[in-house]
Amino acid sequence: MQAYIGITDHDWYKYLSSLPQLDEVNFWQPGGKTRFRALSPGELFLFKLRSPYNFIVGGGIFAHSSLLHVSLAWEAFGNKNGASNFYDMRTRIEKLRHAQYSTHDYTIGCIILERPFFLPESSWIPIPSDWKKSIQQGRRYDFSTEPGLSLWRQLQGTPYSISSIHEERAQYGEPIITFPRLGQGSFRILVTDAYARRCAITNERTLPALDAAHIKPYSESGQHVIDNGILMRRDLHALFDKGYVTINPSMELEVSRRIKEEYENGRDYYLLHGKKIQVPAIPSNRPSREYLEWHNSKIYRG
Repeated sequence: MQAYIGITDHDWYKYLSSLPQLDEVNFWQPGGKTRFRALSPGELFLFKLRSPYNFIVGGGIFAHSSLLHVSLAWEAFGNKNGASNFYDMRTRIEKLRHAQYSTHDYTIGCIILERPFFLPESSWIPIPSDWKKSIQQGRRYDFSTEPGLSLWRQLQGTPYSISSIHEERAQYGEPIITFPRLGQGSFRILVTDAYARRCAITNERTLPALDAAHIKPYSESGQHVIDNGILMRRDLHALFDKGYVTINPSMELEVSRRIKEEYENGRDYYLLHGKKIQVPAIPSNRPSREYLEWHNSKIYRG
């Protein structure tokens, strides 16, 4: 199993470590030109403070990487970006970009992590012996060989219980990580990227107008998983949640007669009736038949 040590600043660590019960964080990168590809989903991403604090101070389970407009990163994760408000987040990003504050909605790199943990200073872990001062962003390590194996063992000795990480020593003694549940912000970004940032129904690609809709709401025990999500234009999302439209197991949009009966309108929506939706390229990301049938029978007004 691979792990990655990424470099961050003390303020990001200090702010997030003060928040209780975080389920996810966005480890952003100011450049916004290249997606992070050093880990596979489910592997461990560790936080190292910038020099002179040459210690590992926490980590999380890697879920996804993306390039997002800064406004969408804030909308999806809020203070889980490591800042108390949008202005403070932008100020810190622009300082690192050596740019003045502006209203331009530029792109940043986003490394989305689940089950983050932050070590108290008394448990900070020294960086591996082969770490070089010239490293600017981070470095990957293998937990099955040195010095990664020693790092893994040090992590097990901290007060923090890494509940989503399990050692399996039956044959090779290599640690294994299980992928945790997604948080709300992670769900939104993974669904957005799974649908290639286009509305599944209309092909609209103006991101501020799009939502990651749950087929079965979280409040009804629906999970934050990609096959329980569909990227929709916001007006269609509202109608979907209220049962005025649904998507059948054949991946066709159905529009309820109740729109016309109750609002004497809906012409533009009826033009979409029967239209096949665009689904993700990866089959496992496509809408679950079970979730669709639940929406058809429990929410749709017919």
